[in-house]
Amino acid sequence: MRAVLPGKPAAKLQAITTALWEDRHIIAYVSGNALIVLGGPDDVLQTLYNEDEEELVAVTIDEGSGRIATCTRNLVYVYQPYGQDEGALKWSLRCTLSPDEITQPLSTLSWGIEEEVLVGASSLFLYSTNNGAEQLWAKPLANPVKFAQFSHDATLIASSAFYDRIVKIWRRLSFGSPDVRFDYAYLSHPTTITHLRWRKPLHREQHIEHVLYTVCADNKLRVWAAMDPHGLQILQLWAEINLIDSIQPRSISLADQTKKRLTFILDSRDLRLATERAVEHASSEDKEQYAIGHLTDIANMCPEVCVVLDDRGHMSAWGLDNVGCKIRKTTDVFNIVHTDGVRLHLSHDVKNLASNTQIYPICGMSTKGGFSLLVHRFDGRVDWFEGSIDRMFDPQPQKPRLQLESTWTGHSAAIKKIVRTVSGRTLVSRTEHGETVVWTQKPSTTTKTLQRHSVIDISEHIHRTCILQEGSFVVLLHHDKISLWDTRQKTASKVGESSYEVRGKPLCLILVPETEADECVAHVATVSSEMKGIVWEITMPATAGPRPLRRNSAAPATVKHFCTLDLGSGNDLAFILPVDPAGSPSVISGFLDTFARDVALSYTKSGVVKSWTAKVDRERRKIDWLLTSNFETGINEPSLASGTSIRKAALVDAKKTTLTIWNTRSCQLEYEEYFEGSGPIQDLDWATTPENQSILSVGFPHRVIIYCQLRYDYLEAGPSWASIREFRLRDITPHPIGDSVWLGSGNLVIGAGNQLYVHDEHVTLSENLVPDLRLSPREKEYHDIFTVVSRLNGPLPVYHPQFVSQSLLAGKIRHMQAIIIDLHQKLKFFTEGDSLDPLLDHPPEFFTTRVDANSSAAKKDLTTSYKDLIDDEEPKTVTEEIAATLNETLTEKKVPFLSSKEQFRLADIVECMGTVEKHRRSIDDNAARFLLFFRQHALMTSSKHADEPSSISWREITWAFHSSSQDILVDLVNRHFNGKMLWRHAKESGMFMWITDLTALKTQFEIIARNEYTKTEEKNPVDCSLFYLALRKKAVLVGLWRMATWSREQSSTSRLLSNNFQDPRWKTAALKNAYALMGKRRFEYAAAFFLLADSLKDAVSVLANQMQDLQLAIAVARVYEGDGGPVLNAFLKERVLPAAAEEGNRWQATWAFWMLQQRDKAVRALVSPIHTLLSPPGSPGVNMQARSFLTDDPALVVLYRQLREKSLQTLKGAAMVPAREEWEFVTHTARLYGRMGCDLLALDLVQNWEFLPPTQQASTVSALPSQTTVNGTASKRTSPVHSRTPSSALDSFDVGGFNIDPRKMLRRRSSLVVADLPSPIRTGFVTADKEHREKDGEKSQPKQQQPTAFQEPDANSLLDSFGF
Repeated sequence: MRAVLPGKPAAKLQAITTALWEDRHIIAYVSGNALIVLGGPDDVLQTLYNEDEEELVAVTIDEGSGRIATCTRNLVYVYQPYGQDEGALKWSLRCTLSPDEITQPLSTLSWGIEEEVLVGASSLFLYSTNNGAEQLWAKPLANPVKFAQFSHDATLIASSAFYDRIVKIWRRLSFGSPDVRFDYAYLSHPTTITHLRWRKPLHREQHIEHVLYTVCADNKLRVWAAMDPHGLQILQLWAEINLIDSIQPRSISLADQTKKRLTFILDSRDLRLATERAVEHASSEDKEQYAIGHLTDIANMCPEVCVVLDDRGHMSAWGLDNVGCKIRKTTDVFNIVHTDGVRLHLSHDVKNLASNTQIYPICGMSTKGGFSLLVHRFDGRVDWFEGSIDRMFDPQPQKPRLQLESTWTGHSAAIKKIVRTVSGRTLVSRTEHGETVVWTQKPSTTTKTLQRHSVIDISEHIHRTCILQEGSFVVLLHHDKISLWDTRQKTASKVGESSYEVRGKPLCLILVPETEADECVAHVATVSSEMKGIVWEITMPATAGPRPLRRNSAAPATVKHFCTLDLGSGNDLAFILPVDPAGSPSVISGFLDTFARDVALSYTKSGVVKSWTAKVDRERRKIDWLLTSNFETGINEPSLASGTSIRKAALVDAKKTTLTIWNTRSCQLEYEEYFEGSGPIQDLDWATTPENQSILSVGFPHRVIIYCQLRYDYLEAGPSWASIREFRLRDITPHPIGDSVWLGSGNLVIGAGNQLYVHDEHVTLSENLVPDLRLSPREKEYHDIFTVVSRLNGPLPVYHPQFVSQSLLAGKIRHMQAIIIDLHQKLKFFTEGDSLDPLLDHPPEFFTTRVDANSSAAKKDLTTSYKDLIDDEEPKTVTEEIAATLNETLTEKKVPFLSSKEQFRLADIVECMGTVEKHRRSIDDNAARFLLFFRQHALMTSSKHADEPSSISWREITWAFHSSSQDILVDLVNRHFNGKMLWRHAKESGMFMWITDLTALKTQFEIIARNEYTKTEEKNPVDCSLFYLALRKKAVLVGLWRMATWSREQSSTSRLLSNNFQDPRWKTAALKNAYALMGKRRFEYAAAFFLLADSLKDAVSVLANQMQDLQLAIAVARVYEGDGGPVLNAFLKERVLPAAAEEGNRWQATWAFWMLQQRDKAVRALVSPIHTLLSPPGSPGVNMQARSFLTDDPALVVLYRQLREKSLQTLKGAAMVPAREEWEFVTHTARLYGRMGCDLLALDLVQNWEFLPPTQQASTVSALPSQTTVNGTASKRTSPVHSRTPSSALDSFDVGGFNIDPRKMLRRRSSLVVADLPSPIRTGFVTADKEHREKDGEKSQPKQQQPTAFQEPDANSLLDSFGF
C-alpha cells in the first residue's frame, strides 16, 4: 500500500493522541464515527467504527496498558489491545461507560493509574476499567469542562472550563479505598486558557515533580511547579515565556511581523530519544559538525524544550532546566536556537476556526531521522512531517528542515461513490450525506499520492458527478437541476445551475468527447430510464497556460441547455452508464463510425448489451449518437455492468456471484468466473496500460481482485484473463468497501468507510504468474502493474512456441525452418545474461515475404539473404539431428523471454518439425500441418498421463481432410500406435473423419475391428461386433463366435447370427435384443444389433446420444452406407451442423458442409455466422461456449484462402460472402494475431491479403474493377465479359443475379481449379488459357461502372487500424 487517507480528523481539541507503549509509538484519532489507530505515516493498524454512527469527540491512550478510550457525546468506549505477541496488534471493545446526569456532551478523556479513566463534561467522572466499568467518583461542575488531564502519577488533575481563565488543580487524597476524595486549588490566568499539559517522566517508574504547562490567549506560556509543597497553593508559577517576543526576525519590520504563534513541549524523554536517533543516523562527517555536538550537550542536561513557531517558518527553541527548584536561576530558562526554514504551511488567518492548529511531537521512531511532527489542522487534515532533531535545531541556514511525509485526511462519513477524470489524475469522492471532496494527484509529488484539492459543501442530494478541467470545475446532477461548482479554491463555490425535466429517472451523467481541443467548453448529457436525455453546454474560463494568454480567463462559468436526446425505447432497459474512460483522450476524430471510442454502455433486463458513441455538432446544436455494438449475453437480470472506451465490458449476474468479461467489438465472451463464499460482487472498475491493454478490478465487500488480460491461446485453449493481485481490507477496517477507482499512474484507490486506500502500482509477483512473465530471478521481486500486464500481452519473440505454431499454420514453414536454425546457431555460444534479439536479427520484411515453399531458390533466399553468419555447411532445414541437438540445448540453457514451460513446448515443436521434415518431400502442406500438431497432441497427452486421451481438434481433422497425402498420414498414424490401433486411438487421431477414400476407410475400419477383437487375451467377439456388422461382414463375426467357447453367450448368439436378417421376423428379433441391451446400458453392443436389423439410423442415434461418441457414429454411417447416404446426410444436417452452430465451431461446420457436397457453404462457414447457413436458418447459439472467443481461430483465414481457390463451388461460395463481411473477417483475424502477440503475422495478413473484386450484374457487359490488395498493389484490368455462350464451366457462373467470371476473380489466374459446377458442355479439371486471357486483355475496356456492393477500403486504412 502506497498511502492511506484514513479519514477526516474531527475539529476537536482532543481528536488526536499519541503514546509510547512497550517501545512502540501509537497514534490514534477520531473521524466521524471511526477511531483510526496508526503505527506510522502509512501504517493503519486498525479502524474501529461506532455502531450507532454517532460522531466521536475525544480519544486518549494509556501508555501503561495500551488501552484506548474514546467517547461520543454521551458514551465512552474502552478498547484493549491483543495480538501484540503474535505481531498482529489489534484492539477489541472491553467495556462501555455511560455517565449519568450529564447536561452537556462529553468533551475530554484522560487515563490515570491502575486503568482508571477520567471523563469530563458538565461533571467530572472517574471510572475504573480494571474489572468492567465501575464509577469511583463524580463531581458536578459550575461550567462544562474543556480540559481535564491527569498528571503522570494520577495524583493531580488539571481542569479548565470553556472560555475560562482559571485552572482548577484537583489533588487526590486517597488511593485504593472506595471513598475517593480530592481537594483543589486554583491557578489564575489573565486571559482565556487555550492549552494545558503535564510534564512526562523519562519512564513510568521515575518520580519527578509535577510541572504543568499552560498557554493563554495572551500568547504566553506559563510553567507551574510545586516549589512549596507545604504552601496553600498546590502549584506555583515558576516561569513564563512570551511567545510573541520569542520570534523577532530582523529581516522583517515590526509592522509586517505576524502575531500568530504555535508552541509545543519536548519533554526530556522525547529530546533524549530524538538525539539518540540523530546520532545513530549521522555520518562520521555529520558528527563533527557543530549541530550534533550542540544538540548532544543540550540533551545531556535533560531539559524540557519549548518550541515556538510562527506561520512564516521562523522558530525559536527554549530550554527549561531544573524546573520546580525553589530558587530559579536566570540560566534555567535559556535559548537553544533562533532559526527559520521550518515550513509547516500554517494558515495566516488567526480568526477562522478552520485555521486552528495543534502540534504533537513524536521522537525516537525508527524513521528517517527519528523526529516527527504531527500537525493537526482543524480544516480536516493531519500532516506528518519527518526530519532530524539536529537539523531542526541547527542554527545554520538549512533547506526545509522537515519533509512532508504523509497527510491524513478523508471523509467524516462512509464513502459512497468515487469518480475520476479521463487522465486519472483527479478524483471526486462523496458520501451518502453529500460531503464531496476533490482530490488531485500531482506528478511531482513524492511524499503522497493524493492531495485534497477542494471541498464542496452541499446539503442537497447528489445523483451523479462529472469532473471538468482536471478538477477545476465539477458538475453535480440533482433530481431536478444541474449545478456547476468552481473548485479551484479550497472551498468550492457554486457558479451556475439549470433546472430540467426529463421523462423517466435520470440514470447517468456523460461527458461527451469533443472534436476540437477546447478546455473552455464541455458538453454533458444525462439519459433517463426511458432512453430520453438532455445535453448541457458548459462554458468555463481557461486554466492552462500563462494567465495573460488565457482565453476567457475572466469570463464567468455558465450552464446552458444545448439539446435533447431520444435514443429509442426504454422498454426492458436496466441501466445506462458512461464507460470508464481508462486513459482515452478527451478529444476524438470528427468521424462518427464504429472506430470511434465508446462513451456509454447500456444493458437490458434480458441481458442485451449495447455500446454507444457520440459526437458533438456545435453548428447544428445537437449530439449525434451511434450504436457501435449490440449483442445478447444470455444473462438475465444483470445486477452490475461496466464498460471501457476500448471495447471491453464486464457483466455480473443477478445473484452477484458470476463475473463475465466481454469484447464488445467482436461481441464475444473472453472470461467467466464463479465466486463462492466471497460475498456479492459490488464494484467493477477499468484501467488501461499505455499500450491499450485492459485491467479490471472486481470489488467485493471486503476485498478487491485485480484481473488483467492475457494473450489468446487457441492451441491450448488457455484463459484470456488472469488474477494478478488481491487486496484484503478486513484486517484494516471492518467497514465494507464503498467504491474503488483507478488512478492514471496505475494506483488503485479504494474507498471504505471514511477512508481512501491508495494501493501501490508495484506488485509482488505470485509464483503461478512468474512463468508466464518470462522474468529472470532478479527481475521477479518488484514490477509495476503496467510492466506486468505488458509482459503478459506484448509481442512475442519469433522463437516463442505460440508464434512458431501460428506461423506454421499460416504456411510459413520455410520461414520457421530458418528461425529455428538461427536459434540453434545463437544458442551454441549463448550464456545466461547475454541479450537475444526477439527477431533474431531479422527485419520485419522477412516475415511478410511470400515464397513458394517448394522452391529451392526460396529456401536459399530465406537462409542466406538475411543471415550472413550461417555456415554454408549447416543444414538449411530442421532435421531430426538438429532438433535433437537444439532440444538438448533448451533443457540446459535459460532462453530469454521464455519460461521453462514454454521452453519445453518449443522443444516439442522442434522435435515435431524434425519428424515432419523427414517426410516433407512426400506430403503436402496440409498433411504437414496435421502431422505437426498431431505429434504435439501426442506429446502433451503422454506428459499428462491421461487414462482416456482426448481426441484431436476439428482444426487438425480439417487439415488432414483437405490433404492429398492421406495414405502417408494413415501409415504414419498407424506407426505411431505401433500398428495396434484401437478405436480410442483412431478417435484420438480423428482418422475416420478425414479419410476421404472409402476403400481405405473400410480397410482401416477392418483393422480396428481385428485389433479390438485381439486386444484382450480372451478375444471377446462383443468388442468387435459393431465394427464387423458395420462392414457387413456378419460371416466373420459368426466365425469368431464359434471360437468363443468360453463365453456363456456363445451358443445363443451363434444361433441368432446364423439366421437370415433380411427376414422381417429376425429383424424384429434383432431390434428386441438391441432394446434389451440398451436397458442394460450396453450401448455399443446395442448399436451392433441395430445394424444387424439394418436400422442404421437407430445405431447412429445410440452411438451419438447414449455413448456421446460423434466420431464413432459418423464412422459407422460412412462404412455402412458410404458417403452421401441418407442417414449420414440427415445426421450431418440434424446433429453435426446444429451442434457446430450452437458451439460456434467453424472447423466442424466447414467439414460437415464439405461432406454434404455443399462446398460453397463450406467456404462461407469460415466467414459468415454458421446459423445463417442452415436449412432452415437457425438462431445464434445461446450457450456461453458459442459466445466464447475460442470459437475464433486465426488459422481459419488460412483455410479460407486455400479453399476458395480450390474449385468453382468454393469460388462461388467465396463470391457469395459480402465484401464487408470478408473485410471484417480479415481485420478481425489481424486483431486476433495482435492479441496473441503475433503482430508480424497480422502485418503479413493485411499486407498480402487478396480480396475478391465486387460482383456485377449479369446484364452489364462491363469489365470488373481492377483487383486490389490490402497493401495497395493492383493487378491489370481484366478484359470485358463476352456476351457469347460460355464454352466451359469455368467461363462464368451466376451468383444471385451477378455474372461471375472465375478467371478474373483471383490474381493468380494460372492456378488449377476444379470445375465442380454443372456445365452445359463439360465438367472436370480445366486450366485457364493464358494466351486467351492475354489476347482479351488487349481489347479496349468499356467505362467501368460504380460497384453496387461494398467498396473495398483503401489499404492504408487497414494498416493504420493495426498500427502498421
